[in-house]
Amino acid sequence: MTPATSGARADIAILGGGLAGGLIALALRRADPSLAVVLVEAGEMLGGNHRWSWFESDLTRDGAALLAPFRKIHWPAGYDVHFPEHSRRLDSTYVSLASADFDAALRRELSQSTIHTGRNVASVDARGATLEGGERIEARCVIDARGFILSDAFEGGWQVFMGRHLRTDAPHDVDRPIVMDAKLAQHDAFRFVYTLPLAADELFVEDTYYQDSPVLDRAALSSRIERYCDAMGWHGEPIAFETGVLPVITGGDLARYQREVRVPGVAMAGARAMIGHPLTSYTLPFAVETALLVAENSQLPGEQMAALLEAHARRVWQRTGFYRMLGSMLFGAAKPEERYRIFSRFYRLSPGLIERFYAARSTTRDKLRVLTGKPPVPIPHALRALASHRPPLAPPEGTADNG
Repeated sequence: MTPATSGARADIAILGGGLAGGLIALALRRADPSLAVVLVEAGEMLGGNHRWSWFESDLTRDGAALLAPFRKIHWPAGYDVHFPEHSRRLDSTYVSLASADFDAALRRELSQSTIHTGRNVASVDARGATLEGGERIEARCVIDARGFILSDAFEGGWQVFMGRHLRTDAPHDVDRPIVMDAKLAQHDAFRFVYTLPLAADELFVEDTYYQDSPVLDRAALSSRIERYCDAMGWHGEPIAFETGVLPVITGGDLARYQREVRVPGVAMAGARAMIGHPLTSYTLPFAVETALLVAENSQLPGEQMAALLEAHARRVWQRTGFYRMLGSMLFGAAKPEERYRIFSRFYRLSPGLIERFYAARSTTRDKLRVLTGKPPVPIPHALRALASHRPPLAPPEGTADNG
C-alpha cells in the first residue's frame, strides 16, 4: 500500500465532480468565497459525458440563479409529445445543459486550486480522503457524490438509452423539443425517442427504453436511431454519443441502504444518496435543491452535515413514494409493449399537473387525477403489481457508463 502524503487542506472536500458535486461546489463558492473547497473528479471533465434537461418551472428563483453561469439552451415555445393515439404540444419552457458547458462554467467560476480532475479516490473517512497514489486531502467536512451504488435493498426496472448528437446536412426545421415520440415499435419495453434541436443544423436524438433488464445493446440501438433519423429526413454526421443504464426504483428500503453504504461522518449527495426522481430519472432540480441546502449550512462539521443530508434523502424518499408506486404499475401491471399507454393517458392531463409531476411536487389532487378515470392498465393487474415485489436490482454487466 502506498503511504499517504500530505496534500490539500480544505474546509469541505467534495468527492465526485458530476452534477451534484459540481453544483455543491458552485453553491458554496457563491455563498462564501472564503471557504476552501476541493472538488475531486476521476474523469478529466467535470460532469462526464451527459446532457441534463429540465422544465423551467422545476426550479425556484434561487435555483435558477445558481444555474445562471452555465450556457444553456432554452425552448420557450414548449415541446411536443407523440403517441399512437394522439399528439400534443405543451407550452412549458424546456431547458438543457451539456456537460461540456457545465465543465467550462465551473472552471471559470471556481478557483484553480478547487478542481482536481483525473484523480481517483482510494479511501474516504470523516477527516478527508486519500487519493490513488497516496495523496491525502484533509477536510472539516467530506461530501461523497460519486454516483449511485446499486443495492439489493431496492427493486425496480431499468431505463436504458443511447443518444446521438447529429450535425445535419441541411437545416432540420425542428423548432422545439420532442420529449417523447412513442409512435414506434416498442421492442418489449416502453420505448420512445427524445429529440432536442440544438441549432439549425444540430440535433440530439436519444432512443430510450423502460425495460426489465439492464442490457444495453449498442448495435441495435444505434441501428434504430439511424432508421429513425432516416424516416424523419435527418441526414448528416454524428459528432458525439451518450449512453446510460439507470435504475428505475419502484420500492425498497432506504434505511437499509443508508446503513450499508454509510461511512461514519461522511455526507452523501446526488445519486449516491439516492436523491432523484424515481420514475423519470430527472436529477437536476434535486441536485440544485441539495446544493442550496449545503451552502446554507456550510459551517456545519462533517458529522452534522452527514446527518443533515441523510435526513434530506429520507424526506425526498418520502415525497417521491407516489412516483415509485406508478413505476410499480408501469413494470408490473402492463405488458412491455403496452406500457406506453400509461404515459399516453398521462399526457392528456393538464399542463400544470404535468409540470408538477416532473418536478416531483404533485399535489394530492394531482395524484387523485392521475389515478382516476379510465385506467390505462387492467385494474386487477394494477392491484397485483402494487401488492407484489419486483426482483432486487442487480448491477448491469459491462453497461454502467452513465457516470
